[in-house]
Amino acid sequence: MTSFTRRDFLKLSGAGLLSLLLAELRLDKVQAAAPPLRPQGRVTWHRLDIYDEPSFSGKILNTYGRDRVLPITGEVTGGEESDYNRTWYHIGEEGYAYSGWLQPVQTSYNLPVYDIPETGAGALAEVTIPLIETRRGAGYVYRRTSLRLYHGTTHWVKGIFRLDDDTTWYSIYDRLTDDTYYVPTYALRIIPDEELAPLSPEVPNELKSIYVDLASQTMVAFEDDKPVLTTRIASGTKGSKTPTGDFLTYHKGPSIHMTDGAGDDANYDLPGVPWVSFFTGTGMAFHGTYWHNDFGHPRSHGCINLSNAAAKFIYLWSMPVVPPGTDYLHLPGEGTRVKIVNPKS
Repeated sequence: MTSFTRRDFLKLSGAGLLSLLLAELRLDKVQAAAPPLRPQGRVTWHRLDIYDEPSFSGKILNTYGRDRVLPITGEVTGGEESDYNRTWYHIGEEGYAYSGWLQPVQTSYNLPVYDIPETGAGALAEVTIPLIETRRGAGYVYRRTSLRLYHGTTHWVKGIFRLDDDTTWYSIYDRLTDDTYYVPTYALRIIPDEELAPLSPEVPNELKSIYVDLASQTMVAFEDDKPVLTTRIASGTKGSKTPTGDFLTYHKGPSIHMTDGAGDDANYDLPGVPWVSFFTGTGMAFHGTYWHNDFGHPRSHGCINLSNAAAKFIYLWSMPVVPPGTDYLHLPGEGTRVKIVNPKS
């Protein structure tokens, strides 16, 4: 990687040869997000088939629906040589499932935090269990809402409530819809301010840059000529392509409710999208992804889908720095340089 420079990136991208370099770097096939400790997988698609071998040509042994949580007991390479994603998960003792339709999750419970800021946006928190249903009030006596919060999503906690039954609940606020929801505190981890400190602050912003090659579905972040992050992406599909050109990450937010419409008219409605670094005024951004694990192939509405870990790196590494307690920062003309190319267009 030490000999891979920004000039190499542009030269190889322009010639359509970047994938060959990635092959030499062992990045030629997408790597699905690594399963965490005590790994589980949440089904993100309407149907997940379990096969007797890691291949779509295998025999289907079982089928699960969306939001089913399954044990991941191993990871193997399967499929065909031509597949952009050859990572398959071994599911318990049943068989194999394609990794693209399973969000790697874990179940990690949290103690309540009572010191919730009374000013600003509140306390930023992330979901640390596979999924949690929200309620209209603090307590199990209140009815459920239609909103589920998923592992890795981020939300603004505005208050905490301790009930007579010794359960504790957070209220969370959705800035887009102006709604308040309630969830038990064990499901959310309050993110400490020190975790939101900028990465590589000693490196001048003019030496930082982000390069995206849409043909190879790859993103590389550079400090001067040194690559510090190389990862697969999922960019915009036909009809909602990711724009090419030069941009800046000039507005950002750690938790954004993304939608293209209202209510049932929306094609997508995604609350709690984590670690969002916008680079256009029309909402195109780098951001974390919880609705699929299928990087290496265009499948977004124009944004650049990243794993949550990669999106958090870009969010904390790029400019501008968003202070803790700030839900959205908009600084036109500022930000870290972004160059997006597509030699096939």
